[in-house]
Amino acid sequence: MRNAILAMTVTLALAAGQLQAGLAKSPPADVGPGRVAWFDVTTSNLPQSKEFYGKLFDWNFTPLQGTDQAVEIVAHGEAIGTLRVAEGKISPFNGVIYVQVTDIQATCKKSKELGGTLAPGFPFNLPEGIGAIALVLDPTGHPVGMYSRTPLPSPAPPAK
Repeated sequence: MRNAILAMTVTLALAAGQLQAGLAKSPPADVGPGRVAWFDVTTSNLPQSKEFYGKLFDWNFTPLQGTDQAVEIVAHGEAIGTLRVAEGKISPFNGVIYVQVTDIQATCKKSKELGGTLAPGFPFNLPEGIGAIALVLDPTGHPVGMYSRTPLPSPAPPAK
């Protein structure tokens, strides 16, 4: 049920963005693989999360002045967010960000190889062919979404 609510929220958010832009059937803006507009990811283990996200999305990290509890996330030479130590336990209310990927199936597989867990029911196609999404939990339990502009292939019809 929680996954269904999450999926509906994502779908509605993407659809609302399309309606505001006046492009009812266009996919969201192409920001490029490994990029989002902005976000703040919380973690209970900063070094482990840096290794996981660095290898999964090819991100780099730079220290933030005045703290050893957070780093700036850098993708393709541009700062895109922060990775910070959580104040308390990670919860589903810490938010989910969606990172654009080129091949959602390959990225889901890579996530599992790096210690992530694919949420049940993911990945799946978004309505109107605008792409596919997946949700994984990183090794510390933080949810992270992935978005591909390319829908999943249709299953092959059963052989007769």
